[in-house]
This record gives sequence, C-alpha cells and structure tokens, in this order.
Amino acid sequence: MRKRVSNLAESVGAVVLVHLFASGALAAPQPPTAAQLQTGQRVFTAQCGFCHGRDAMGGETGPDLTKSPLVRDEAAGDRLRAVVRDGRVDKGMPAFRLTDAELAAVVAFVRDQKVKAESPGARRSVSVADLQTGDAEAGRRYFNGAGRCAQCHSPTGDLAGLAARLQGLQLLQRMLYPSNGRGAKVAVDLPSGETVRGALAYRDEFTIALTDDAGRYRSWPAPQVKFKVENPLEAHAEQLGKYTDDDMHNVLAYLQTLR
Repeated sequence: MRKRVSNLAESVGAVVLVHLFASGALAAPQPPTAAQLQTGQRVFTAQCGFCHGRDAMGGETGPDLTKSPLVRDEAAGDRLRAVVRDGRVDKGMPAFRLTDAELAAVVAFVRDQKVKAESPGARRSVSVADLQTGDAEAGRRYFNGAGRCAQCHSPTGDLAGLAARLQGLQLLQRMLYPSNGRGAKVAVDLPSGETVRGALAYRDEFTIALTDDAGRYRSWPAPQVKFKVENPLEAHAEQLGKYTDDDMHNVLAYLQTLR
C-alpha cells in the first residue's frame, strides 16, 4: 500500500512539473551563450585568476573550483553568486563588486570549465610523480652556479622546508613564477591624467590590476592605459628564457629535497 502511494505521489509530481514547464510558470534553465561565457572568462581572469587560475582549476593560493562541492551541488548558482559577491573574509577571499550580469557570467564560466574538466580525455591535474624526472645533484650545482639562484636564496634560509609546503606542480609554479606579481609595484597613468599606484595584483595582455593603499582592487583594460611595473623578482622572468628542460627539472628535483 505504501509503495503504491509513493508511486502515485511521484507520478503526480512528474505531471505537475510537466505542466509547470509547459505553461511557462517554471522555465527550464537555459545554457549560457557564447557572449556570456566570454564575459565570464574576462571577469574571472581579472578578478579571480590570481588565486584560482585562469581556467578556474587552481592557482597561486586558491583551490580548483571545478572540484568544489559548491560548484558541483549548486543548481541555481545562488550560493556561488553570494560567495563571489560577499567573499569569505575568514579565508582571505575579498568581496567583489560585480553587476548581476557579471556574477551570472562568472558562474556560467566556472560551470563550463567544470564540464570541460570532466569531459572524456581531459587531464585534471599533474601528479607529483609526473615531475620527478630530474637529477637533484645537477640541480644543486645549477642552483649554486649557472642559475645564480644562491645569490638571493638559501636552502637553510628562505627556502628551508620548502618541499614540505609545496610539491609537484605547485612547487614548479612557485619556482618559475615565485610571486605571480606579488611584491611588484605598478603605477597606472589614466587617460584623465590621474596616476594610481599600488601592489600589482594581476597582469596579462588584456588587463592590468592593482591593490591600492586602501586595500581596494582596481583594474583597467591594459591597451587603454599606460603603466610601469617595478618587480624585484625580474630575475626570475629573465631566467625563464635561459632554462633548458633539463635545467628546470633538475632544479625542481633539488628543491624537492629541501624539507
């Protein structure tokens, strides 16, 4: 008897849902448009890319959003929009002042990235073992010799315990892009004649962004302003053009011994 009642309730519920969709009272969710995804990518890259990566799959300090339960379980996106809008101050995530359209576009972009990440054949991540191909002793020699790394870094000083904190791809990213802009300063000359200065927060061919002295995040289209970056870690950028593949993996292998 209970089973028949349950089946009847499910049937009635299904009929009601069909009626609501057919009448327009309950609209089926629409897939994002190409324009919305493009907007979401642009806003996400400028505002969120530093922490979560340009592809939302993890960055310098933030987690892979395509694996987030919030993204996986949220159907309407309301909670995700609230997190982006209000931030999570206790976890170091600031609030972002975005329009409703921008928020919706960011949510659509993150979800689209999740679908791509979970598609057949997609590579979600690089394992630590994938990068353990170098010669640690050769890396130590390069570190102290041709690479000139020892002029600024010390295995018993600032790098002590490094491999206990970072491994695999994270360690490689920190080695190649140690600050991802952090520590660099930038002065942006606006068309109005105003000059805005602050800590470099993000930079690519499309966007230049900074955090000013008041803690505000500000960004501009890079082609529309003039800016000058002062980066104390410029040597790392120069080193990128000098590394051979063996050098890079050897130094990484050496850094993995610094525990």
